[in-house]
Amino acid sequence: MKILVVNAGSSSLKYQLIDMENENVLAKGLCERIGDTGAITHKTADGRKYEADIPMPTHTDAFNCLVEALTSEEYGVIKSMKEISAVGHRIVQGGAIFDRSVLVDEKVIEDIYNLAELAPLHNKAHVQGIRACIECLGKDAPQVVVFDTAFHQTMPAKSFMYAIPYEMYEKYKIRRYGFHGTSHRYVSGVMTDILGKVEGTKIITCHLGNGSSISAVKDGKVIDTTMGFTPLAGVEMGTRCGDIDPAVVTYIMDKEGFTPDEMSNFMNKKCGFLGVSGFSSDGRDLEEAIANGPSDPRYERAKLAVDILIQDVKKYIGSFVAEMNGVDAIVFTAGIGENNTHIRGEVCAEMECFGIELDKELNEKTLCQSDVVKISTENSKVDVYVIPTNEELVIARDTLALINQ
Repeated sequence: MKILVVNAGSSSLKYQLIDMENENVLAKGLCERIGDTGAITHKTADGRKYEADIPMPTHTDAFNCLVEALTSEEYGVIKSMKEISAVGHRIVQGGAIFDRSVLVDEKVIEDIYNLAELAPLHNKAHVQGIRACIECLGKDAPQVVVFDTAFHQTMPAKSFMYAIPYEMYEKYKIRRYGFHGTSHRYVSGVMTDILGKVEGTKIITCHLGNGSSISAVKDGKVIDTTMGFTPLAGVEMGTRCGDIDPAVVTYIMDKEGFTPDEMSNFMNKKCGFLGVSGFSSDGRDLEEAIANGPSDPRYERAKLAVDILIQDVKKYIGSFVAEMNGVDAIVFTAGIGENNTHIRGEVCAEMECFGIELDKELNEKTLCQSDVVKISTENSKVDVYVIPTNEELVIARDTLALINQ
């Protein structure tokens, strides 16, 4: 049985085709610059690659390009789209409506669209992706939606509520939703398998990348997370500021004459690594400048940018340990979490008070790997792991489970 996993962005459409008999990825690709010039990059498991600039005015056009790539005689992996049993879609914002994955119907599509106010760049694009699938595959092809926010719906009110007038929550649904839930769900699930149990476990999952979030997972359920009403909250990120004093927002708006939209754009796209370093939002560029030492004019601010993230992660780990009254395991995942040995090492440094002891040599060796790796010492009271995330597999598994009900 083959499942197509789709992640539609405002101007992009990522996809993977997964054979669920062995959970192997048969092909994956990216349609980008939708609404503009258009381009597709398509790769197969056996090493074939197809790249082309193709006009894609709409997401439907992009989906048609995806279909052609998957069924191509030269670059394809299937003869017909009829070989695909179902399509699973990643949806960023499910609000308080969706606490689990569901089969798509018109009411579900309507609910996703109505939540677009909470994620305007994402949810409208997701709806376009679903509509494109229906147009290309027909209404009879089963489709499933998997929500980034769903895994966080187990948070108690004391974790998801903000200290604002309660009627604001009731009128505008202002609360902490959390994001990256599919990733946190996957890696915490792998970790509970390693620990051999779900009940009685206390795990902190650190999804660190261009966007970053940390979650406290107790007994297999999220009790707190760093991202909030939007993905802007929490730790410093590539271009996002993370947590700041709310008064800073109104102060900058007054000084710079920003409109609300301009201020939102500023906090989401001009801050974080990019804003502090002044030259890049990519952690690899910052690490290069740091490795060059003080002779590199970028060194001081690159180091400051990275040090802020390290401090942020440390603080959240500490607060989550207190919140759960202990921790069994800390998991690093995503681009930075899986590959940045410096940040992992510094986050875990001077954490002996929590029983965390890192194997420095093993940590340095662990990057660009597909395997699960334990990087704590045998004497460490807390297990520290690097677990490569696999959100697409979670989506495919949920899709398979729902169509088999």
